[in-house]
Amino acid sequence: MSASTTARTVLASGDHFIAPRLFADALREAAPGLALDIRTQTTPWPVEPFGPVGNVQEASGTEEQLLEALGDAEVAMVQMAPFTGRVIERAPHLKLIAVARGGPVNVDVAAATRAGIPVTFTPGRNAAAAAEFAIGLMLAALRRIPSSDAELKKGVWRGDYYAIENAGIELDGTTVGLVGYGAIGSIVARVLNAFGSRVLVHDPYADPARAAADGVELTGLEELLRRSSVVSLHARVTPETRHLLHADNLALLPEGAVLVNSARGELMDYAPLPELLRSGRLGALALDVYDTEPPPADWPLHDAPNVITTPHLAGATRQTAERAAAITAGEAARHLRGEPLRHVANPEVLGAGRRP
Repeated sequence: MSASTTARTVLASGDHFIAPRLFADALREAAPGLALDIRTQTTPWPVEPFGPVGNVQEASGTEEQLLEALGDAEVAMVQMAPFTGRVIERAPHLKLIAVARGGPVNVDVAAATRAGIPVTFTPGRNAAAAAEFAIGLMLAALRRIPSSDAELKKGVWRGDYYAIENAGIELDGTTVGLVGYGAIGSIVARVLNAFGSRVLVHDPYADPARAAADGVELTGLEELLRRSSVVSLHARVTPETRHLLHADNLALLPEGAVLVNSARGELMDYAPLPELLRSGRLGALALDVYDTEPPPADWPLHDAPNVITTPHLAGATRQTAERAAAITAGEAARHLRGEPLRHVANPEVLGAGRRP
């Protein structure tokens, strides 16, 4: 670096999943030749659960810690740090917030927009991981893998699972309904087709031509619930999809249906689930996400039959972390070179409204 070269200041705010070094290494690879001053911050997630911070959700660390780490940084590459309205107002040098997540839920996007700061995100970062995990939950529920393992370790040999009334169900020939057909849902459908499943999809934004080419059938939500022996959720949480599944439409499921949610807890109302399991309307429930994370000790589903639970692990692969860092660094590099950004949550700032 020559004495006349001014380094561009970047904050790499990672955690124990996407480590700051992943951001830093990816940015150096994406922006060779650029003089960079990369500062780092590590927030405590997932060692400590994320939660609301200020006016943002699913964040880790404090506003004060983030402001200290930011300093005069022009670009922030971030995973969980809380970019609240207060932080944005107190970061006059900041010109880009590049978030390494499928949606910038830890950023006050409205405040960033008012400040003229683009906020980018990383669509599809965990699509393969989440799709594989959903298939794993389906197989685990249909074939009683977790409960069989737990019982055998206690010395109980469940030979009665071979009895016809207790036997598992194959994905081959089974109708599986997918609620949501974005990056994750479409991969799940492809895998299910390979298993030989009949795949129904409910997604108002799905392209019918693409669905037909993929060999899936688009349906309304109620029809999907009536016809599907397995239902798996893959939608985003919006005002329209919050509690999309509830007591009334869950009652449409065939007797003994399996319900899988590895997307977002807010997509369904958890209150009716214990009774649906006890009545047999639900044959099994497989969850990676919850209405409260982590679930409290007195959570009713802890004692309900045929429930599989995992601690929000669907996206937890090394490839997801590396892919997210690379996509985020690509956006940071494009900003630093003055090139168009690709995945912008607030495109209205691109132009006259962008912070100079």
